[in-house]
Amino acid sequence: MVKVNLKGIAKVTAKGHTYWYAWRGGPRLRGQPGSPEFHASYNEAIEARRIPEPERVRALVTRYRDSADYKSLAASTRKNWSPWLDRIASYFGDLRIAQFDRPEKIRKVIRVWRNKWANTPRTADYGMQVLSRVLAFSVEQGDIAGNPCKGIPQLYSSDRSEAIWTDSDIVALKQRCSPEMADAVDLASHTGLREGDLLRLSWTHIGDDAIVMATGKSRGRREAIIPLYDGLRRVIQRIPKRATTVLVNSDGRPWKVGAFATGFVRVKRKAGLGDLHFHDLRGTAATKFYLANLSNREIAEILGWQEEQVDRIIRRYVGRTAATKALIQRLNKFEK
Repeated sequence: MVKVNLKGIAKVTAKGHTYWYAWRGGPRLRGQPGSPEFHASYNEAIEARRIPEPERVRALVTRYRDSADYKSLAASTRKNWSPWLDRIASYFGDLRIAQFDRPEKIRKVIRVWRNKWANTPRTADYGMQVLSRVLAFSVEQGDIAGNPCKGIPQLYSSDRSEAIWTDSDIVALKQRCSPEMADAVDLASHTGLREGDLLRLSWTHIGDDAIVMATGKSRGRREAIIPLYDGLRRVIQRIPKRATTVLVNSDGRPWKVGAFATGFVRVKRKAGLGDLHFHDLRGTAATKFYLANLSNREIAEILGWQEEQVDRIIRRYVGRTAATKALIQRLNKFEK
């Protein structure tokens, strides 16, 4: 056998058998490594990926990767979506794009593909999200009339409307975590900023009256504008300036996202708060703003979201109890 160094090959071992793929999520290779058959199947896979037939789904995926829509996504999103695009190209690649214009038939094929991850519903739904975006791109290009992913229900359902951090939850966490992590929790519950934005929050983002920063999720296209109300101002004033970023680790250096996330999960479990996530602190902040009678537009500006998305944020994060209290406050104010 001739030994040839082939790049990107993925090795998968399952039930005592070893399988080889042209790349992670790509087509399975024939033969054994080093054999002519193996090398030929690798070349076929690479060639098909490089020059797909324009009317096939594989070509659609290639065009989507090259589109402004895909390139405008955050780097972290593109990193997560890329393996899924490979899986889509591998599974649906030989189908003609026009076949997706027959929803009554293609939906069965889509469901079979989705159900490969039925044991992990959130993973299955994530794959469907990527496929739906690719097909929406095809609709925009005029290749198909509609997106057949629409109407296929999600496998995972989770109502996190009551999953907000209460004051007692935050106290319980602070008893287990470092002062530096406690600063992050306080800032999150008072600002509603995402974890990534919080960790890169700089002192220069803090003005006399507000925190103003471009959000990472929007690739800088939207700004979060958070007024320095008394509670938030007190949190900021008690954080010492030890680096250019507001939040630092116990060594006084800016947090690395992975290290912070790992440490937070560990502390959260020790505190018995396993059902809560860091991003649920956004719900705590959203509830605070909602109870203060801020308008949807004002909440959108604070959280760095688009105004039309605020209703969904409120439904997702603001608990029923909190909403009821807000209504009581408004009715009492009306009667006075």
